[in-house]
Amino acid sequence: MARSKTSAAWLKEHVDDYWVQQAQKDGYRSRATYKLAEIDDKDQLLKPGMTVIDLGSAPGGWSQLVAERLQGRGIILASDILPMDPIADVQFIQGDFTEESVLDALLEAMQGRQADLVISDMAPNLSGMNAIDQPKAMYLIELALDLAQQVLKPQGVFLAKAFQGEGYDVYLKLLKEHFQQVLTRKPKASRARSREVYLLAKGFRGGR
Repeated sequence: MARSKTSAAWLKEHVDDYWVQQAQKDGYRSRATYKLAEIDDKDQLLKPGMTVIDLGSAPGGWSQLVAERLQGRGIILASDILPMDPIADVQFIQGDFTEESVLDALLEAMQGRQADLVISDMAPNLSGMNAIDQPKAMYLIELALDLAQQVLKPQGVFLAKAFQGEGYDVYLKLLKEHFQQVLTRKPKASRARSREVYLLAKGFRGGR
Protein backbone atom coordinates (compact mmCIF):
# COMPACT_ATOMS: atom_id res chain seq x y z
CA MET A 1 0.00 0.00 0.00
CA ALA A 2 1.44 3.39 -0.98
CA ARG A 3 2.28 5.78 1.83
CA SER A 4 0.31 9.00 2.07
CA LYS A 5 2.15 12.23 1.33
CA THR A 6 1.93 13.11 5.02
CA SER A 7 3.49 9.88 6.29
CA ALA A 8 6.16 9.97 3.57
CA ALA A 9 7.05 13.53 4.62
CA TRP A 10 7.22 12.46 8.28
CA LEU A 11 9.47 9.53 7.41
CA LYS A 12 11.82 11.77 5.40
CA GLU A 13 11.94 14.32 8.24
CA HIS A 14 12.65 11.52 10.74
CA VAL A 15 15.46 9.99 8.64
CA ASP A 16 17.00 13.43 7.97
CA ASP A 17 16.64 14.51 11.62
CA TYR A 18 19.94 15.53 13.23
CA TRP A 19 19.02 13.92 16.57
CA VAL A 20 17.97 10.65 14.94
CA GLN A 21 21.31 10.49 13.15
CA GLN A 22 23.18 11.41 16.34
CA ALA A 23 21.39 8.67 18.30
CA GLN A 24 22.43 6.12 15.70
CA LYS A 25 26.06 7.30 15.94
CA ASP A 26 26.08 7.29 19.74
CA GLY A 27 24.30 3.95 20.09
CA TYR A 28 21.17 5.31 21.75
CA ARG A 29 17.80 3.75 21.00
CA SER A 30 15.95 7.01 20.52
CA ARG A 31 16.40 10.71 19.82
CA ALA A 32 14.56 11.27 23.11
CA THR A 33 17.80 10.45 24.95
CA TYR A 34 19.09 13.93 24.13
CA LYS A 35 16.02 15.58 25.65
CA LEU A 36 16.72 13.98 29.02
CA ALA A 37 20.47 14.59 28.64
CA GLU A 38 19.95 18.33 28.14
CA ILE A 39 17.56 18.59 31.09
CA ASP A 40 19.93 16.62 33.31
CA ASP A 41 22.93 18.72 32.24
CA LYS A 42 21.01 21.84 33.28
CA ASP A 43 19.24 20.58 36.41
CA GLN A 44 21.59 17.87 37.72
CA LEU A 45 18.87 15.28 38.33
CA LEU A 46 20.80 12.02 37.99
CA LYS A 47 23.29 10.97 40.65
CA PRO A 48 24.79 7.56 41.49
CA GLY A 49 22.94 5.77 44.30
CA MET A 50 19.46 6.97 43.31
CA THR A 51 16.30 4.95 42.85
CA VAL A 52 14.78 5.98 39.50
CA ILE A 53 11.52 4.90 37.83
CA ASP A 54 11.20 5.37 34.07
CA LEU A 55 7.57 5.22 32.88
CA GLY A 56 6.73 4.61 29.23
CA SER A 57 10.33 3.50 28.82
CA ALA A 58 10.30 1.62 25.48
CA PRO A 59 12.40 1.56 23.37
CA GLY A 60 14.78 2.51 26.19
CA GLY A 61 16.49 5.77 25.26
CA TRP A 62 15.92 7.38 28.65
CA SER A 63 16.80 4.23 30.60
CA GLN A 64 20.09 4.01 28.68
CA LEU A 65 21.08 7.50 29.78
CA VAL A 66 20.00 6.93 33.39
CA ALA A 67 22.08 3.74 33.55
CA GLU A 68 25.05 5.58 32.08
CA ARG A 69 24.86 8.42 34.58
CA LEU A 70 24.16 6.29 37.65
CA GLN A 71 27.38 4.36 36.86
CA GLY A 72 26.11 1.02 38.12
CA ARG A 73 25.09 2.41 41.51
CA GLY A 74 21.41 2.66 42.37
CA ILE A 75 18.15 1.05 41.28
CA ILE A 76 16.63 1.72 37.85
CA LEU A 77 13.15 0.42 37.16
CA ALA A 78 11.61 0.81 33.72
CA SER A 79 8.03 0.04 32.78
CA ASP A 80 6.04 0.06 29.55
CA ILE A 81 3.08 -1.73 28.01
CA LEU A 82 5.35 -2.43 25.02
CA PRO A 83 8.32 -4.82 25.21
CA MET A 84 11.83 -3.40 25.66
CA ASP A 85 15.15 -5.07 24.93
CA PRO A 86 17.35 -5.53 28.02
CA ILE A 87 19.67 -2.77 29.24
CA ALA A 88 22.45 -3.43 31.75
CA ASP A 89 21.55 -2.27 35.29
CA VAL A 90 17.91 -1.66 34.33
CA GLN A 91 15.08 -3.88 35.59
CA PHE A 92 12.21 -3.84 33.11
CA ILE A 93 8.63 -4.62 34.11
CA GLN A 94 6.28 -4.97 31.17
CA GLY A 95 2.63 -4.08 31.65
CA ASP A 96 0.23 -1.30 32.56
CA PHE A 97 1.49 0.25 35.82
CA THR A 98 -2.08 1.22 36.74
CA GLU A 99 -2.85 -2.48 37.15
CA GLU A 100 -2.31 -3.78 40.66
CA SER A 101 -0.05 -6.69 39.62
CA VAL A 102 2.33 -4.39 37.71
CA LEU A 103 2.37 -1.79 40.48
CA ASP A 104 3.10 -4.55 43.02
CA ALA A 105 5.99 -5.77 40.87
CA LEU A 106 7.40 -2.22 40.75
CA LEU A 107 7.08 -1.75 44.50
CA GLU A 108 8.69 -5.14 45.17
CA ALA A 109 11.62 -4.30 42.89
CA MET A 110 12.22 -1.09 44.88
CA GLN A 111 13.29 -3.28 47.80
CA GLY A 112 11.57 -1.13 50.40
CA ARG A 113 13.11 2.11 49.12
CA GLN A 114 11.25 5.19 47.97
CA ALA A 115 12.06 6.73 44.61
CA ASP A 116 14.32 9.76 44.30
CA LEU A 117 13.15 10.46 40.77
CA VAL A 118 10.21 9.47 38.57
CA ILE A 119 10.52 10.24 34.85
CA SER A 120 7.88 9.83 32.17
CA ASP A 121 8.20 10.29 28.42
CA MET A 122 4.77 8.74 27.82
CA ALA A 123 2.65 9.99 24.95
CA PRO A 124 -0.44 8.57 23.25
CA ASN A 125 -0.45 7.46 19.64
CA LEU A 126 -1.27 10.78 18.04
CA SER A 127 -4.08 11.00 15.50
CA GLY A 128 -3.34 14.59 14.53
CA MET A 129 -6.73 15.65 15.89
CA ASN A 130 -6.15 17.82 18.95
CA ALA A 131 -9.62 17.22 20.41
CA ILE A 132 -8.78 13.51 20.61
CA ASP A 133 -5.04 13.64 21.33
CA GLN A 134 -4.96 16.24 24.11
CA PRO A 135 -7.31 14.43 26.54
CA LYS A 136 -5.34 11.19 25.99
CA ALA A 137 -2.04 12.97 26.68
CA MET A 138 -3.40 14.61 29.83
CA TYR A 139 -4.75 11.26 31.05
CA LEU A 140 -1.29 9.68 30.75
CA ILE A 141 0.49 12.47 32.60
CA GLU A 142 -2.16 12.34 35.35
CA LEU A 143 -1.48 8.60 35.73
CA ALA A 144 2.26 9.30 35.91
CA LEU A 145 1.74 11.87 38.68
CA ASP A 146 -0.49 9.47 40.60
CA LEU A 147 2.26 6.85 40.53
CA ALA A 148 4.88 9.43 41.51
CA GLN A 149 2.83 10.42 44.54
CA GLN A 150 2.77 6.78 45.66
CA VAL A 151 6.49 6.09 45.32
CA LEU A 152 8.46 9.34 45.69
CA LYS A 153 10.32 10.16 48.88
CA PRO A 154 9.81 13.62 50.41
CA GLN A 155 11.82 16.16 48.36
CA GLY A 156 11.79 13.72 45.42
CA VAL A 157 11.67 14.89 41.79
CA PHE A 158 9.18 14.25 38.98
CA LEU A 159 9.86 14.90 35.28
CA ALA A 160 7.17 14.30 32.66
CA LYS A 161 6.34 15.11 29.09
CA ALA A 162 3.24 17.27 28.67
CA PHE A 163 1.42 18.81 25.73
CA GLN A 164 0.22 22.38 26.01
CA GLY A 165 -3.51 22.67 25.48
CA GLU A 166 -6.76 21.97 27.31
CA GLY A 167 -6.13 20.74 30.86
CA TYR A 168 -2.49 21.82 30.91
CA ASP A 169 -2.94 24.83 33.21
CA VAL A 170 -5.05 22.81 35.66
CA TYR A 171 -2.34 20.14 35.74
CA LEU A 172 0.35 22.76 36.31
CA LYS A 173 -1.60 24.06 39.30
CA LEU A 174 -1.87 20.52 40.67
CA LEU A 175 1.89 20.03 40.39
CA LYS A 176 2.48 23.25 42.29
CA GLU A 177 0.30 21.98 45.12
CA HIS A 178 2.41 18.84 45.51
CA PHE A 179 5.91 20.16 44.74
CA GLN A 180 7.88 23.15 45.98
CA GLN A 181 9.13 24.19 42.54
CA VAL A 182 7.78 23.53 39.03
CA LEU A 183 9.82 24.39 35.95
CA THR A 184 9.16 24.07 32.22
CA ARG A 185 11.84 22.75 29.89
CA LYS A 186 11.87 22.66 26.07
CA PRO A 187 15.02 20.76 25.02
CA LYS A 188 16.64 21.41 21.64
CA ALA A 189 15.81 17.84 20.57
CA SER A 190 12.08 18.65 20.89
CA ARG A 191 10.76 19.65 17.50
CA ALA A 192 10.08 23.40 17.53
CA ARG A 193 6.55 23.09 16.13
CA SER A 194 5.56 20.48 18.73
CA ARG A 195 3.36 21.49 21.70
CA GLU A 196 5.54 19.11 23.75
CA VAL A 197 7.26 20.46 26.84
CA TYR A 198 8.76 18.78 29.89
CA LEU A 199 7.51 19.66 33.35
CA LEU A 200 10.13 19.36 36.07
CA ALA A 201 8.70 19.28 39.59
CA LYS A 202 11.18 19.45 42.48
CA GLY A 203 10.72 19.06 46.22
CA PHE A 204 7.84 16.61 46.60
CA ARG A 205 5.78 17.63 49.64
CA GLY A 206 4.65 14.04 50.34
CA GLY A 207 1.16 12.59 50.41
CA ARG A 208 -1.47 12.47 47.66
